[in-house]
Amino acid sequence: MTNPVHIIGAGLAGSEAAWQLVSRGVPVIIHEMRCEQQLTFAHKTALCAELVCSNSFRNDDASSAIGLLHEEMRRCGSLVLRAADNNRLPAGSALAVDRDQFSQSIDQTLRSHPLITFVSEEVTTLPDESWGQVLIATGPLTSDALSQSIMKATGSDYLSFFDAIAPIISKESIDFTKVWFQSRYDKGEGKDYINCPMTKDEYEAFIDALLAGEKTEFKEWEKNTPYFEGCLPIEVMAERGRETLRFGPMKPVGLTNPFQPDIKPYAVVQLRQDNAQGTLYNMVGFQTKLKYGEQQRVFRMIPGLENAEFERLGGIHRNTFIHSPSLLDYSLALKSHPHIRFAGQITGVEGYVESAAMGLLAGIFIACRYQDKQMVAPPPTTALGALIRHITGDATFETFQPMNVNFGLFPPLDTRVPKHERKQAYSVRGLKDVELWWRF
Repeated sequence: MTNPVHIIGAGLAGSEAAWQLVSRGVPVIIHEMRCEQQLTFAHKTALCAELVCSNSFRNDDASSAIGLLHEEMRRCGSLVLRAADNNRLPAGSALAVDRDQFSQSIDQTLRSHPLITFVSEEVTTLPDESWGQVLIATGPLTSDALSQSIMKATGSDYLSFFDAIAPIISKESIDFTKVWFQSRYDKGEGKDYINCPMTKDEYEAFIDALLAGEKTEFKEWEKNTPYFEGCLPIEVMAERGRETLRFGPMKPVGLTNPFQPDIKPYAVVQLRQDNAQGTLYNMVGFQTKLKYGEQQRVFRMIPGLENAEFERLGGIHRNTFIHSPSLLDYSLALKSHPHIRFAGQITGVEGYVESAAMGLLAGIFIACRYQDKQMVAPPPTTALGALIRHITGDATFETFQPMNVNFGLFPPLDTRVPKHERKQAYSVRGLKDVELWWRF
């Protein structure tokens, strides 16, 4: 009988890795510390693959880097992408999901599989070789005990940053005499977002309140932790300049206010559907470290949200990742302890899809080892390959930091292509090459 692979953590990376393994006949034991009696300060359930920050997997257009990653994962039999597609919500060109149904479907699939055993426990030390093959997929909220064990074994320090959570609002509490449905430039279904317009005076007053609002106090050991640029709290963006938000999450371009069609909004706050019933909406780009009372006071200054009922307020938590270029080989194995692999955000990728993608690759690599099959990393011309090259490449300690998938990670095209056609050319090449790799 094949010895089981131990997967520590049932987030997106661990869940995807488990699926890739059992789909190839390799048994799995999943160790998950979350249960009804013990949750993290970011998680609300004990379900596998719970989404805690956003319900969006970002752009689903294959001519974008993240959309290409979506399509590559679909072609590789991804459980996460299958669940996302089956629980999709209207969100323009974005892939947004009903977060509860998404996690429930993955949880049910894994818990009902005959080759998967769940163990509800916290693993506090790095497993030794007697465990056999191990995958660490504990994500950005790796427990302090396991973090210390990993640091001791690798002799390296972690890098950390804060990850902020956006608030969720009840639809029925929104004033629809002031807001309207529309996607920017009418993409997707054209009416996938609720738009809250602001005049210049309203915007200036909002910025003043945002800057003056009382923020979460950091612990002493957290004060030098940098933010990840792709998930900045809105008040941090506002501190960089009063116009920053107008050119970021509150940009008014591509939108027309039907109540004042001849007057362009000075700024716009967008809300994106958060559940299948359409009763909850997420404040797009409004990650925040404001205290709860301040969030309600400041965000109710937004036109249409004066009486907003917040079903979840924003929050902030520390994210942690290892220095993968110096610690991991191309198959995500720890160089000093090759029976152990890492996957997910702990490796230094950023984003739900990127985390799941590393779980997909780790599962495939481990399965290849069990099947005495040569392990081959996907080529860097693919989104999967570009990501794994980023985290296992030659970056130095000073320059390595979490990264979303983007075309800047890809090798240049072999021929000259007009600028407006390059993204499509990257995607065409990537899909062709991932099909060739998938046959290995």
